[in-house]
Amino acid sequence: MNAVLHPARAVALAFLLAILAGTALLMLPAARSGDGAASFIAAFFTAVSAVCVTGLAVVDTGTYWSIFGQAVIMVLFQLGGFGMMTAATLLGLLVNRSPRLRTRLVTQTESRSLGMTDIASVARLVLGITAVSQLVLAAMLALRLRYAYGQAWGEAAWSGLFHAVSAFNNAGFSIHPDSLVRYAADALILLPMMLAIVIGGIGFPVLNDLRLRWRDPRHWSLHTKLTLAGTLALLVLGTLGVLLFEWNNARTLGAMGFTDKLLSSAFMSVSARTAGFNAIDIAALSHESLALHYFLMFVGGGSAGTAGGVKVGTIVVLALLVIAEVKGHRDTEAFGRRVGASAQRQAITVLVLGSLAVALGTLVMLRLTDLPPAQVIFEVIAAFGSAGLSTGITAQLPVSGQLLLTVLMFVGRVGTITIATSLILGERRMPYRYPEENPIVG
Repeated sequence: MNAVLHPARAVALAFLLAILAGTALLMLPAARSGDGAASFIAAFFTAVSAVCVTGLAVVDTGTYWSIFGQAVIMVLFQLGGFGMMTAATLLGLLVNRSPRLRTRLVTQTESRSLGMTDIASVARLVLGITAVSQLVLAAMLALRLRYAYGQAWGEAAWSGLFHAVSAFNNAGFSIHPDSLVRYAADALILLPMMLAIVIGGIGFPVLNDLRLRWRDPRHWSLHTKLTLAGTLALLVLGTLGVLLFEWNNARTLGAMGFTDKLLSSAFMSVSARTAGFNAIDIAALSHESLALHYFLMFVGGGSAGTAGGVKVGTIVVLALLVIAEVKGHRDTEAFGRRVGASAQRQAITVLVLGSLAVALGTLVMLRLTDLPPAQVIFEVIAAFGSAGLSTGITAQLPVSGQLLLTVLMFVGRVGTITIATSLILGERRMPYRYPEENPIVG
């Protein structure tokens, strides 16, 4: 009898194979703009960062890699963000209108949609939204770069496409050495990119729910309501936090007018939750802003989307649990619904394991380098949360530190999928229950 690969393991294996293939392609001489081929660590780190849609880089994407190399990177973060198994299902649909059960199971592992019968429609929805969003954004950016910045049509078109795909997939890669700092006051570039980041990162189950019931918010699923409410709260709080902490910082927002300050702060709030672009210098942020970014990057975006982190839904469920406990309520409730005990346990598990990964990664990184702890913590959380933001120390890290970041990126992107799916698929009812007893807590 042939062994059947667990869906969670299949997702991890697909990501790993994509990383290895990407590394091999990036090591070709044609992938580098200069003479010779890229080093293994540069190719491997870039491939991991692209497939895991993180955006951290040990070399400058725009100057180190050729157009071919940049195209490989774009394909890698398109695959990583779009979903390896969603792509597999779409290929199956092109050949056979009825995908095999195993293929649908594996796809559900990554999309975690609400029903097995929805997999094909969700896959089509993902493809449609991805294609339309990226093409529209690419066209908008190309036109803006052509007419406002005087770029040649070919340069503007390539830059627009690269940044559009990167934004929608929350990848954070830019072909500019300063990311998007040069566009910090350009609303016609930052606002469309913010919208693409939110659409890609909010999660495809939410988008599917909105597609089916967009006129009837009362019948949206609890997951959709919690994700939208949590996302809005984080965006507002993040924007206000950056404004407050950077208002008088001459190296970031200090010299800007009010409108530009608001635009840059809003963009940073959106991007910090795993997109990885920056419109202001991250290394110049105040300690308070760095701490705010720790939280935003760790939380990330919506479940089953292009974003990373422990997910908005996880944090909102835990917040509701705390509120219920403080109020002395027996049940955890929201929007007229009771949050299941299983979801609460899964949220606690994801948070604890994510926190342990960040804590352990930080301790090891501090052992490997003499860099300031604040910068090390920022880098570790950015890697685990697939945020891609950096204070500029990525290339300064020793090879061992860079390899540690690749592990954190892989665990942060693939590990959360694997853990969540294993918890769901591995859940079973025991034929017995032990007597209950309450240990002292606190």
